[in-house]
Amino acid sequence: MSSYPLPDFLADPDMPRREVRRRFLQSLSAAATAALMVNEPKWIQAQTAAQGVDHPKPTADSCILLWMGGGMAAPDTFDPKRYVPFEIGTPVKNIESTFPAIDTVVDPIKITAGLENVAQIMDRGTLIRSHVLPDLGSILHSRHQDHWHTGYVPPQTVACPHLGAWMAKVLGPLNPVIPPFITVGQRLEGVGESEELKAFTTAGFFGSEYGPMVLPYPAEAAQSVRPPKGMESTRFQNRYALYKKLIDQHPQRDAMSDFQQQSLLRSMENAHRLMNSPDRAAFDINLEPKESYDRYSVSQFGQGCLLARRLVESGARFVEVTTEYVPFLNWDTHANGHETLVRMKKEIDQPIAQLIRDLEKSKLLDRTLVVLASEFSRDMIMEGKPGSTANDQTTDPVDEIKEMKHYGQHRHFTGASCVLMFGGGIQRGRLYGASAVERPFVAIEDPISVMDLHATILRAMGISPKTMFEIEGRPFYPTQDGNGVPVASLFNA
Repeated sequence: MSSYPLPDFLADPDMPRREVRRRFLQSLSAAATAALMVNEPKWIQAQTAAQGVDHPKPTADSCILLWMGGGMAAPDTFDPKRYVPFEIGTPVKNIESTFPAIDTVVDPIKITAGLENVAQIMDRGTLIRSHVLPDLGSILHSRHQDHWHTGYVPPQTVACPHLGAWMAKVLGPLNPVIPPFITVGQRLEGVGESEELKAFTTAGFFGSEYGPMVLPYPAEAAQSVRPPKGMESTRFQNRYALYKKLIDQHPQRDAMSDFQQQSLLRSMENAHRLMNSPDRAAFDINLEPKESYDRYSVSQFGQGCLLARRLVESGARFVEVTTEYVPFLNWDTHANGHETLVRMKKEIDQPIAQLIRDLEKSKLLDRTLVVLASEFSRDMIMEGKPGSTANDQTTDPVDEIKEMKHYGQHRHFTGASCVLMFGGGIQRGRLYGASAVERPFVAIEDPISVMDLHATILRAMGISPKTMFEIEGRPFYPTQDGNGVPVASLFNA
């Protein structure tokens, strides 16, 4: 599918046409009613082009975001502090890093044990250690993830587009068949905070055609771009034509804006075009040679990295691959922090290194920006940052280590986080910014905010942070109020 998935009843080969029509009318009536309730036609009339903006010359054609959802702890990954091994009775306040530092191929950059493969590719990119996140009062994952992905602190009076939607809207597709905005690895149904995740995994006011193609399971991505099983091509095309006709003839058609109707139809046309294109082979990671497949298949995230590489090779504009955010799992280490990170590092270390090497080998790395980030970092004793009044969300707070589950970074920390950037014109073998050597580990050198980080990513893609669309009679920008400033020194001269 493309950005707007065809409904299940359209894909059922055994459902009679009359039943298809009945279900369609029910679903569209509900959608039209909802559209009226939120006064959608008023704010959906966005300008289709920014005026008077000088876009920078792009240094990248595609972007891959590797999202460490849940709060990746910098002291135990890419910003090692003093290593304190596990020992019962150790005061929690004395524990800084629970993994020892290891050398990388770039002196003097060190990262932590368990990331040996990433250590070997540090000469291909820049490590930022001074990414600062705001204290939003309540340090909630979905709230901070929404802010990071859209650039705006929720809630807003309009539906803010995801960073990938901005690229899809302003730049358009590289390949007209491949959706320009794709997310891999995150379920939006059946997991905790799914509604909050869906709130920012969207094109917002741009319309459904610029929204994400969501592929929760990379191993099953190929099934998403095939006509339904048991339905031959002609029958599928006939049913698709009926669906389009029903939209045009629906009695509540006028309840939705022309913009939204046309955006919906275009997104459906994009899905249909992809299903009938040989380029859909890019979605089938099982077509990858076994030796290459095995290097990625250490985890679902690894399979996502493989899929992202194949999609970029075929002309995808923006692909987000996530380790998947599920409350209290993966990077969301409220307990068992050390043991969980042992597992997480095994899931990401080899695939990330392989992705960078493969992009470099195919000469795509220079024109592909790869960004690894998380919504905030973690600390052993501090919630938020110095001066924060945020409530401690640790599930089992203790003053000293009593058992292994207490050993690890269990509190949300917004004072400094790490970001990795590869390719796309970004300097190689560079260390940018620094956090304090002693707790609190706040950014002390060259802090970079979400707004300026977004401006930097957009600068690489050739989009000015002052790009403007008018929504509800007021300007709206990809960085808040258009004030994001790219960090020019991160780019090659």
